[in-house]
Amino acid sequence: MTSTFPNISISTERLVLRPLDEDDVPALAAMMNDEQVAAWTHVPQPFTEDNAAAWIGEYAPAERTAGRGLDLAVTEFLTQRLVGVIQLTKTNWHVRATELSYIIAPWARGEGYASEAALATAQWLFGDQKFERVELRTAADNTASQQVAQKIGCISEGVLRGACIARVRTDDGVWTDVRTDFIVWSLLPEDLEGTTGQLTDTDGFTTFTDWN
Repeated sequence: MTSTFPNISISTERLVLRPLDEDDVPALAAMMNDEQVAAWTHVPQPFTEDNAAAWIGEYAPAERTAGRGLDLAVTEFLTQRLVGVIQLTKTNWHVRATELSYIIAPWARGEGYASEAALATAQWLFGDQKFERVELRTAADNTASQQVAQKIGCISEGVLRGACIARVRTDDGVWTDVRTDFIVWSLLPEDLEGTTGQLTDTDGFTTFTDWN
């Protein structure tokens, strides 16, 4: 029998993490068209509302049902505004391990939302789901994302040379692929000891691979 993540909601002092729904389509599309999101992820550019609807209605449910992962909207508790996305992928239920990534909207950066959401997700994984390992991969030049990993207690395990494809915009405005390294980070249950939910970061992104 395939193990799957439940449809859940995770609350922090400022955020609610919940399943994506169709009402998120406009905000998700706007968020994914940001220059930094385009640079550090593999999502189509431009990212249309049709792309957002397919992600929410097809991709995310299929990933959860198949046991591969989970996609969560990150919303502000007070305003219910969509400020980001948390994604779990490449889940191994035997090893009890999964890969975590995060994207924060440009209008919500600098508030510490990335680390707050990532930490809450890791705590839920280790506590409720009895996971034993969370892995993050950050592009070598993505210092903002690396800061988030450090702030939630992740340990850098090494470098996967030439394993990441990022994107840069050329002088004529066209996005082109560039090869770079991945830094691999891990988080184990014992790494969270002493970590608080009140974290400040510059927010960032981890690569959002093979989403469609």
